Amino acid sequence: MIQLKNLSKSYRVDGKDIPALKRIDLNIEAGEIFGVIGHSGAGKSTLIRLINLLERPSGGTVLLGDIDLTTLSTAELRLERQKIGMIFQHFNLLSAKTVANNIAFPLQVAGRLNKTEIQQRVAQLLELVGLSEHADKYPAQLSGGQKQRVGIARALANNPKLLLCDEATSALDPQTTQSVLQLLLEINQKLKLTIVLITHEMDVIRTVCDRVAVIDGGETVEMGPVTQVFLHPKHPTTRRFVFESEHVDENKQFEDFAHVPGKIVRLTFIGESTYKSLLGDMARDFGIDFSILAGRIERIKGTACGQLTLAFTGADSGIAAALARFTAEGIDFEELRAC
Repeated sequence: MIQLKNLSKSYRVDGKDIPALKRIDLNIEAGEIFGVIGHSGAGKSTLIRLINLLERPSGGTVLLGDIDLTTLSTAELRLERQKIGMIFQHFNLLSAKTVANNIAFPLQVAGRLNKTEIQQRVAQLLELVGLSEHADKYPAQLSGGQKQRVGIARALANNPKLLLCDEATSALDPQTTQSVLQLLLEINQKLKLTIVLITHEMDVIRTVCDRVAVIDGGETVEMGPVTQVFLHPKHPTTRRFVFESEHVDENKQFEDFAHVPGKIVRLTFIGESTYKSLLGDMARDFGIDFSILAGRIERIKGTACGQLTLAFTGADSGIAAALARFTAEGIDFEELRAC
């Protein structure tokens, strides 16, 4: 659906080129929700503006399907942009227009539908985002979540193939954030729409995204399926995001375990294995004991998963046999401390 090849962007500041993005390579598949996460200043908002060429890259190419957007004329680019919807952190609604007229605006600009067709399309979109009864209200009369729903409806007006979300939930409270994320999930599934979602919140990525790229210092430092990146973060920036979302100090997480005897192991469960009664079975089968030091069970975009940090005590052979059983059951483990 989207290919970014060797994409870079620099800004001229006081006579010097300051890089914002460096050699970004991304392939985003049709129909997936792809997340891009990074701290403030990492370059993620620049990246999303390069995808629809609101900003021109300093180098590299942006392919939408088989069309290189960087080679198009202004008129050609304007037509291609109608295939790309965008929603913003601060809604960007027209305050003097009603909800219905805000949604109708891009249809009027495109000029492909008559007045009756525009009214029908607006009614469909209002129903899709759950705002049919608010059609004649103005943005000032709406809550933040309702404003963002208007923004989503407006972005969908021209039946885009791609929806770009630039920190779409950052201005919303947690409960409203979840309702907007669920709406994006429904739109993705119902319309088979590809969504690229920029955020600095790991919980947003965990809730709706299929894959994620982690941006730091203008570079992609880690990328993969959300379950893999979230449960097995490799780069320090990714690890920081994960531990921040869990309110854990990574540097101090094992201080309380110093007095605990045994081999300390972190187990990772995904899917059906999350609910199997393996620990009790292995303690009985191999004559070992275990203490649960930390753990969590949750869902990542509907997939059950969990991690447990355990201290195993008993014969080395029994512990080794238990770990081999975990491997046979498809459960990953990481040894954090030997006996």
